[in-house]
Amino acid sequence: MENGSTPRSQVAAEAAAQNGNLPLSARLLGVGVRGARTVGRATGLDRAMEIAAEEAIVAAVESEAVERALARVLQGPVVEEAVNEALESEAVKRALLEAMDSELVDEVWRRLLASEETQQLVERIAEAPEIRAAISAQGMGLIEDIGRTIARLVRRLDDRFEWLARKVFFRKPRLAPSPHAGAVSRALAMLIDGVFVNLSFTAFVALLTLVDNAFFGSSQGGSGLAIALGSAAWLGFGAIYLLGFWALAGQTPGMRFVGIRLDIDRLPLRRSIKRLFGLGLSIVALGLGFLGVVFGAERRDWADRFAATNVIYEDRHPELEWWAARSASRSDSAVAAEPAA
Repeated sequence: MENGSTPRSQVAAEAAAQNGNLPLSARLLGVGVRGARTVGRATGLDRAMEIAAEEAIVAAVESEAVERALARVLQGPVVEEAVNEALESEAVKRALLEAMDSELVDEVWRRLLASEETQQLVERIAEAPEIRAAISAQGMGLIEDIGRTIARLVRRLDDRFEWLARKVFFRKPRLAPSPHAGAVSRALAMLIDGVFVNLSFTAFVALLTLVDNAFFGSSQGGSGLAIALGSAAWLGFGAIYLLGFWALAGQTPGMRFVGIRLDIDRLPLRRSIKRLFGLGLSIVALGLGFLGVVFGAERRDWADRFAATNVIYEDRHPELEWWAARSASRSDSAVAAEPAA
């Protein structure tokens, strides 16, 4: 035959020649084996033996002894060393890199991210109270950091402004740093409070205008009386704003942002009204009531003198993050729960 194939007759002739060279006992044994194989095929014994062997192997593998042996092998150092050597081999690294760069991995990631289960998982994570608390803590921490930075800056500006004003008016400079708030800190706090008052009042007026147009159909322009009433309402709104924060917290939002406060946490209402009167009188007197902040020993204006208060710097220290504070409280609870030795 062509293509290098050997005819069966030639193969049989070569096998017969080889068997002719074997001893008689070997040839008899070979004839017996072939005969037994032929008989086994004819009677089905070979199939039964294969099934029995298969069942024996399966039973051996499922036995507890084999499981214990496999567990001992897996827990031994041989498997760990083999895995470490495989991970350190360059071939495995190349295979992993090629697998990560394959289009199949990209397609798996795309399907995974586009799946509904992944979207539900992301929504659950976003709605978790711990995540919201962390985001809120980070936002408040950022605002507090900005406030501390501005507070340090305005404290230096207080001293520089006071030094310059005293030098211009031939006054002796302050020899020691003062714990009382200076002119720049107070002015910046008043500016921030003015922004809050204007925004709040504008929103309130816009709401009233909307209600008036919706229910009464009034669309007339602002008359002189309306402007006067609006100005009076704005002044009243600002007065309530200041009185409320002085009486409830001892500082307004603007004062808190720049790091200053009254020397009393909750100023009584009567003293708050006196302080508001002194503030208004200082403004009406073209700012003369504020000169004591620059040239006075305790940086007090007329509002402070009328209400017997002082405006001081607030020492604010960085607070623990919510997770750190929670861990610290748990540690304190665990220490308190330990029995005494």
